[in-house]
Amino acid sequence: MSVHVQNSRMTTAKLRQMKQNGEKIAMLTSYDFTLARLVDEAGVDMLLVGDSASNVVCGNQYTLPITVDEMIFLTKGVVRAAQHALVVCDMPFGSYQVSEEEAVRNAIKIVKESGCDAVKLEGGEEILPAIRHMVQAGVPVMGHLGLTPQSVNQFGGYGLRAKEQAEADKLLHDAKLLDEAGCFSIVLEKIPSALAEKVTKAVSCPVIGIGAGNGCDGQVLVLHDMLGLNQGFKPKFLRYFAQLAEEVKGAVSTYVSAVKDSSFPNNEEAY
Repeated sequence: MSVHVQNSRMTTAKLRQMKQNGEKIAMLTSYDFTLARLVDEAGVDMLLVGDSASNVVCGNQYTLPITVDEMIFLTKGVVRAAQHALVVCDMPFGSYQVSEEEAVRNAIKIVKESGCDAVKLEGGEEILPAIRHMVQAGVPVMGHLGLTPQSVNQFGGYGLRAKEQAEADKLLHDAKLLDEAGCFSIVLEKIPSALAEKVTKAVSCPVIGIGAGNGCDGQVLVLHDMLGLNQGFKPKFLRYFAQLAEEVKGAVSTYVSAVKDSSFPNNEEAY
């Protein structure tokens, strides 16, 4: 099935209208110009330059090491590629937790220097003052609740969140606070689908799920995961939409053989 790609740029207002119309929102991560251009042309509504770049691009075990300047560098390329999708940049660990003033300063720095449309923060009531100040300063903010990877050391892993009633109640409470504070969207990661659907109905802003069932307003996946490039990583919520790891290795292996046996370059490929 072909996808009709709009020529006009996606905006936070259009995303809200999509929720009101019951139109699902498609979001993927991206970290470089070349892939972002392909993903944008394929019709995604939002591109997230996630701090998962710490894992996918840099090879770190966690998202924690990546810096503001590294996120800005990656986001610049994605912004140049995006003709339709709204580009969101993750604020990395340590860039908004110290103080409200530093959080707003870093958010403005990211938007000004990268050219992105919005920033994303992890957390609920505890970071509400920073979110309010960012919104007041004119920075669109996406929230993130449930499994928040920047808190992996506190949680002790990447397990399902909000299984118990107390945590579920807090998550719903936090989502309402983020919505009231002016977040244009909220990501719910790895929580029970019934809770995600309840949250989605309780807030006015679009809710994007990852491992949160089909009751959200949209979905997000890490591009390299859904393309099958990260071999051995297969959580329950992940669907492989391609198996590119073997294709890439096969192509490179063929190239190596062609170089070794001198069949590349041939006469037609030489000047």
